[in-house]
Order: sequence, then C-alpha cells, then structure tokens
Amino acid sequence: MKEQLKVLVVDDEPGILMSLEFLMKKEGYQVFIARDGEEALDIIEREIPSIILLDIMMPNVDGYEVCHFVKGTLKLSHIKIVFLSAKNKESDMEKGYALGADLYVPKPFSTRTLVSKVNALALGIATS
Repeated sequence: MKEQLKVLVVDDEPGILMSLEFLMKKEGYQVFIARDGEEALDIIEREIPSIILLDIMMPNVDGYEVCHFVKGTLKLSHIKIVFLSAKNKESDMEKGYALGADLYVPKPFSTRTLVSKVNALALGIATS
C-alpha cells in the first residue's frame, strides 16, 4: 500500500534532504526530493504526491507559498502537508496551520517521531 504513496521532501539543506529521503524510502514510500520551493512546485504538478514534507525558509519560493499554492489548487488540495521548520514560534505554527498544513514539526525533530506521524497520515490516506 505504501509503495503507491508518493512523498515529496522539500528542504534546502542537503543533509536533511538525504536523511529524510533515506527514511521515507526505508518506510516503503515512493520519494521525490526538491531543493527549493520552485523545484517543489514543478514536482507537485507533475507527480501529485500524497504527502509533502516541507521546509519553510528556502530561497526563491518559501514553504508558506508552496503550501498556499497546493491548498488553493482544487486538484492538489487533498495533499497532506507537514511543515518541518526551525521557525518554531507560536505565530509561525499558527500561520502554517492557517495556510492548511496538516502538521507542523519544529526542527530539530526526532526522526522516529516524524516517521510515525507520516505513517499515521499515510494510514489516513489509505483508509479514506
């Protein structure tokens, strides 16, 4: 079931990108990676992932803009968005949720916790 689910990891830090790509593949997801919001938008329109793990602070197009685009586009609005960000003030989190994020995980985060939260989202997709 999971192998049909596409996960897009978007982060401008290569270390985070590589470790999340590895973790998600290990969990059995089909994984795509993007190094900034612009690249993410191209992949989103082409692949229509089920879940996006999305950094906020990136060059060109930030995570908030990507989330706003996805949630505002009818054929994409079902995509689950998980913000992963060092922006961990209450106002940052509120903005993320107001834009339609399904989850907001402050950096640094436990990879085990993140994987279990992504799996829970995936389970919700698979059973709906």
